[in-house]
Amino acid sequence: MASPPAPHVAVVAFPFSSHAPKLLAVARALATAAPSATFSFLSTAASLTRLRGGAAVLANLRFVEVPTGGAGDNDDDGEETPAWHRMELFVEAAEAGGLRLWLEAAARAAAPVSCVVGDAFMSMAADAGVPWVAVWTGGPCALLAHIRGDELREGIAGAAGRHGDELLTSHAGLGHFRVRDLPFGGANAGGDMHRVMSHLLHRVAERLPRAAAGVALNAFPGLFPPEVTAALAAALPKNCLPIGPYHLLRGASAAAGDPHGCLAWLNRQPDRAVVYVSFGTVAAPPPDELRELAAGLLEAGAGGRAPAPFLWSLREESWPHLPPGFLDRAMGSSSGLIVPWAPQAAVLRHRAVGAFVAHAGWGAVVEGMSGGVPMACRPFFGDQQMNARAVAEMWGFGISFGGDGGGGGAMTRGGMAAAVAALLGEGEEGETMRARAREMKAKVEEAFQPDGRSMENFRKLIEIVCARV
Repeated sequence: MASPPAPHVAVVAFPFSSHAPKLLAVARALATAAPSATFSFLSTAASLTRLRGGAAVLANLRFVEVPTGGAGDNDDDGEETPAWHRMELFVEAAEAGGLRLWLEAAARAAAPVSCVVGDAFMSMAADAGVPWVAVWTGGPCALLAHIRGDELREGIAGAAGRHGDELLTSHAGLGHFRVRDLPFGGANAGGDMHRVMSHLLHRVAERLPRAAAGVALNAFPGLFPPEVTAALAAALPKNCLPIGPYHLLRGASAAAGDPHGCLAWLNRQPDRAVVYVSFGTVAAPPPDELRELAAGLLEAGAGGRAPAPFLWSLREESWPHLPPGFLDRAMGSSSGLIVPWAPQAAVLRHRAVGAFVAHAGWGAVVEGMSGGVPMACRPFFGDQQMNARAVAEMWGFGISFGGDGGGGGAMTRGGMAAAVAALLGEGEEGETMRARAREMKAKVEEAFQPDGRSMENFRKLIEIVCARV
């Protein structure tokens, strides 16, 4: 009897925001772990152009270009078509049979597709006719909230403004969060982007629990309190697999180098003295907050000492919003380095970094954990509010602007200086946060031991994805 064909796994990216790099990390890890299987990574031309740069080639991982769905060639970067409309066009095309056509094209170039590993946002893969494993790139608690969306909306209807500080204690697994931390409503309500994302996430919440053969989470076992873990397992009854942080999986990293010399600059700084600032690839503080943050960095010290050195990863289009003379003053001394991009995971592992100011995107949170760096969070949208709340209240290795541990408050010059003093200072609060950050790092390292639980879950994921049919 002939042996069954080798698996051909199609990895389907959502080519917007920071989703695709995380999917590629998972694809590279799977391809490294299963060299006899073929992996086809499906994304748009503009997305693939960015992702291919500097990546080591894996013999069993191939890139497959898919159409943008009528959004034009510049799916992420085009200025004429709003971002919400590019997303809408792409998802509508995929839902209307596009995904099936893409999988057929991948099959013609290699072999019949035996499994789809897809960004959870590409939930139309539930109807692909082969097993579908979803990859959730955001905060797991936000996923739980989306799955419970109808129940939560009914319970808080009209109450977000009046009772925003009430804890969600009547909802299993969400008792650490408040009404206003939820990833829908409030500041996120209204507008075309909200409409598109709400529709997309509603379909995700409907399909994941019933149709996914497994759900990979960018988290590790033991990260959440038992009640949260139990609630996630109940919401995702088939193979809820925390395999993260994704960037630590063997083979996941596609080294992009350090073109702006961040690590060399950090080598010249004292241990745990540098404030690293980054708001990711999408979130951007408004100009007035950028100016307040910049001013705060120039005076932010710990225990009355001189201002702490800082490394700030800031897109160049935002540089004109900085205070006059700020760039010259910061870059003209050893006190600061401003770059358009930094190798964030490597920066956060550097011995010189002692504080991390971020938007509380989930990727930033788990990279901060992996480096053992305490955080100051300024959330803006999506799951960031819940993530910031978890950093400050659930795990206690950081603070959130707003002063109450929950997030949502704008950054001010004084607030920035106080946050740095707390994270780097010698007081009890700083000692506690740094100790908690070290504990989080130790848990990550334990999960990635050969017999660690993230590794166990990853091996189970390989079995599901590469099952011969």
